Amino acid sequence: MGCFYFVNMKFLIAGLGNVGIKYADTRHNIGFSVLDAWASQEKLIFESARYADLAMHKIRGRQVFLIKPTTYMNLCGKAVKFHVEKENIPLENILVIVDDIALSLGTIRIRPKGGDGGHNGLTDIISSLGTDNFTRLRFGIGNDFAKGFQADYVLSRWTKDEEAVINPSILKATEAIKHFVVHGLQNTMNTFNKK
Repeated sequence: MGCFYFVNMKFLIAGLGNVGIKYADTRHNIGFSVLDAWASQEKLIFESARYADLAMHKIRGRQVFLIKPTTYMNLCGKAVKFHVEKENIPLENILVIVDDIALSLGTIRIRPKGGDGGHNGLTDIISSLGTDNFTRLRFGIGNDFAKGFQADYVLSRWTKDEEAVINPSILKATEAIKHFVVHGLQNTMNTFNKK
């Protein structure tokens, strides 16, 4: 029983994005940006690992694995599945940070499960894990683009005005994830899903 309890003290936080300078600080890479902010706060170092850049952190006795998949967005499920299986992390201790055009700029929403919402990264994670039953932190990037230009929009960089909105939200997102690790999903949704 003690061993089972220990296993459940492990968490995987996956921030989605694409590797490379070309994609750095784009809307689609908000998952990377949130984990980079957390790493900066806690002075964590990301190191190259299998299918991902990996940093580790401890919060109140809980072991947290932060990953930024290096497989590119459309294949990020491979990275999530590998590290979940390697560390024997239960589904309820997985959280995925993903950009969402359906939410207004800077809005964050914690959801316990659900479809992919047309997001290729979530599609691949759901396919790789064989379930959509994992927590996601949806980060609103807005939808200020003309019809047919969604790809250009999500792969473009923030404007200065947008940065003023999203930077505080990135910090809020890091707090929400830490809260999830310590206090659990329901408490986190009650605390951070406010209007």
